[in-house]
Amino acid sequence: MSNLSSLLEECTAKYPDRVAVVLGDTRLTYAQVNGAANQVANLLVSRGIKPGDKVALSIPNLPYFTIIYYGILKAGATVVPLNVLLKAREVAYHLGDSDAKAYFAFEGTPELPIGQASWDGFQQTDSVTEFFVVTGDPAAASPFEGAETFGAAVARQSPVFESVATDDDDTAVILYTSGTTGQPKGAELRHRNMRDNALSGKDLFGADENNPDTYLCVLPLFHSFGQTVVQNGAFAFGGTIVMLPRFEAKAALGLMLSNNVTYFAGVPTMYWGLLGALDETIDVEKLAANLRVASAGGAALPVDIHREFRERFGVTILEGYGLSETSPVASFSRFGEEPRVGSIGVPIPGVEMKLINDDWSDVKEDDAIGEIAIKGHNIMKGYYKRPDATAEAIHDGWFRSGDLGRKDEDGFYYIVDRSKDMIIRGGYNVYPREIEEVLMTHPAVSLVAVIGVPDDQHGEEIKAVIIKNAGDPTTEEELIAWGKEQFANYKYPRIVEFRDELPMTSTGKILKRELS
Repeated sequence: MSNLSSLLEECTAKYPDRVAVVLGDTRLTYAQVNGAANQVANLLVSRGIKPGDKVALSIPNLPYFTIIYYGILKAGATVVPLNVLLKAREVAYHLGDSDAKAYFAFEGTPELPIGQASWDGFQQTDSVTEFFVVTGDPAAASPFEGAETFGAAVARQSPVFESVATDDDDTAVILYTSGTTGQPKGAELRHRNMRDNALSGKDLFGADENNPDTYLCVLPLFHSFGQTVVQNGAFAFGGTIVMLPRFEAKAALGLMLSNNVTYFAGVPTMYWGLLGALDETIDVEKLAANLRVASAGGAALPVDIHREFRERFGVTILEGYGLSETSPVASFSRFGEEPRVGSIGVPIPGVEMKLINDDWSDVKEDDAIGEIAIKGHNIMKGYYKRPDATAEAIHDGWFRSGDLGRKDEDGFYYIVDRSKDMIIRGGYNVYPREIEEVLMTHPAVSLVAVIGVPDDQHGEEIKAVIIKNAGDPTTEEELIAWGKEQFANYKYPRIVEFRDELPMTSTGKILKRELS
């Protein structure tokens, strides 16, 4: 079977009583997760969802995410995972652009009102006909008038379902990625893209279903890294996922100890947080004895974090590289070898990489800089409903990443410049163009340039440099507060600076490199 849900089903057949997902005191076996996913599939079919239809979900790292994710796949539909930090305007855009017909959303918390944003966004769309609110208590009433609770809806469904057979090239998941065009676009990932990327864990990390790993799931599952490397990667080899809905270093260390975690995947700020939270109350020797693999992506790891983590945990952090469009893993450090600090490693098995010029021609010279291009089993089908963008990004099977890099004599790649103007804040990619387009709709803003500035905690912080309309009384603080209402929490500018003019070229292009 080519359906990505076969990862769950095959492990259920072999290890029905093995623990698949842990959240606090809740421990679900493979059989329980599979049965619950079957109920979701039955629910979707009963509501008219057909193979190929799009179904969205806004759920943090909770067992509900995994259950609904695989339930959607079993029904032959396409999963559209949405960032739980999105605001109503952003939710509405993603639902409409993906043509989602059903939507599952967690009710949220006072600190993270996912549910309200999801409900408001859903009501602004025409494509979604079924909305299910996932409550922390399955028996609780819906917090939104007219919304059906997930618990009540699935309770009436059978835990038996025969998964819909899909073709290898059918779309399994649409992952939204922002870009220089402003609005996010959906990368269509095939069943084989996602499955083969998850199965690469055997070659990359020595994954073995006879000695399964226990993964600490702190990377958000709506993001490609957590979804493929942690969730699907664990299920590909009968592993256990220990979920932490929101990263907090001390809590993460506690879960690593209490659950004998063997695999940790995170972004650089998470490793920085773990090291900073170590104190006399933490049994570092036990942590080190359990931990087998540590992997990182999203941004380059500083030399000091590499060194200190190996000293304290006895494990060398493996650095990798990839994009939503590449499912996501394209390259990785070699397991068991000394790290080449600053390198993103070598292409994973079945994947090729090369450096190209603007015209797609190969860069020939050793150590010369070019744009990284990727080809292999991990390359997306294309951008949903965007043939022009797809044609621009993919040529003869090669995907152009937009990232500039170099390759050393041993074939190890290094990123030397990031994709266009992209900002990386706390491991999240932020594209200034999207922020600028929304800020320009504010009546106070005449012209704006969004840049990233160094930040000790998040790596980079988002700053908006603005020329105001003459006489407008709006303050910097008011614009920051307005931005907070418009954007996901990781996107809005924390810093606003008013200027009388912006540096420009003779053709009127803003010179962002002269801003700070």
